[in-house]
Amino acid sequence: MSNSFGRIFKLTSFGESHGKAIGGVIDGMPANISLDFDAIQNALDKRRPGQSKLTTQRNEADIVQFLSGIFEGKTTGTPIGFLIENTNERSSDYTHIKNTYRPSHADFTYDKKYGIRDYRGGGRASARTTASIVVAGALAQQIIPNINFTAYVNAVGDIKLDKDYQQVDFNQIDQNPVRCPDAETAKLFINKIEETQKKGDSIGGQITCVIQNVPIGLGEPVFDKLQARLAYAMLNIPAVKGFEYGSGFKGSAMSGSKHNDIFNANGSTQSNNSGGVQGGISNGMDIYFTLAFKPTATILQKQQSIDNQGNIIKLEGKGRHDACVVPRAVPIVEALAAMVMADFVLLQKTNKIL
Repeated sequence: MSNSFGRIFKLTSFGESHGKAIGGVIDGMPANISLDFDAIQNALDKRRPGQSKLTTQRNEADIVQFLSGIFEGKTTGTPIGFLIENTNERSSDYTHIKNTYRPSHADFTYDKKYGIRDYRGGGRASARTTASIVVAGALAQQIIPNINFTAYVNAVGDIKLDKDYQQVDFNQIDQNPVRCPDAETAKLFINKIEETQKKGDSIGGQITCVIQNVPIGLGEPVFDKLQARLAYAMLNIPAVKGFEYGSGFKGSAMSGSKHNDIFNANGSTQSNNSGGVQGGISNGMDIYFTLAFKPTATILQKQQSIDNQGNIIKLEGKGRHDACVVPRAVPIVEALAAMVMADFVLLQKTNKIL
């Protein structure tokens, strides 16, 4: 099992949804950085369950405890160990799936691959483990404070925010529980999620992320291009089914004369269909991408499935689950983007000896 991400700035995470705790060890954090612990906790608070009636009602405080690598508020350059205790798990909600497989979940594949699985809350496959990513991402952002990361929900089901990121006010993102920068669209998102909850169903959505003030030159062609590492990172988020950056799939319908980003004298471009990346290397323009999230696999409706003996059964989800994961996924997206960019900034320092 692969539990580490990054080359220089590296997170190795551990834990399961219903274990004693989740956490991680971070290698490659530069020494002598004064840490903003409030920023770290604020990021966790945005991801934590139980924050509104739209999310799972599992009520975890998600208070991070740092175990090593920090002295008198500064990083020491040694590995940073941390953990987040699980305090509100309710494993009895999952006894009915001990020997059965939930449709479109990781139950079947984990059991077949490893011959054993922790069925409580999805175990290691649970999105609960992404809290460790959020901690690492909040630390990564403090390596590169001049680079700005902003993610927001731009679609819930078939309802979409019909505005580009340049047309919205990022200050409005945290003013509603769906983390949408447009108040009227946010109301539509909320209504859609509430309607879905009442049916015992789930629904997907999309998140847009914008990275600004990016220095020119980040990315390592040929096989570690900047956009490739971002896609790799994002596709490791539970429920992510798609990634597109810049013009994305729309670019395939454009002519070269329309798609090309014409240079200004200072090296900036008049358009940004490239999404801030050319040849796998950042060009100084905004990097922007959109992620597609599938509906939560566990729903409170009866569905056909199988048990571990291959018998056809009827299965109904129980417990506390998100009807739509995208509002709580926003800080996860920002965190992974920060980890990728911090790693590239540190790698860039190895390209030239003097």
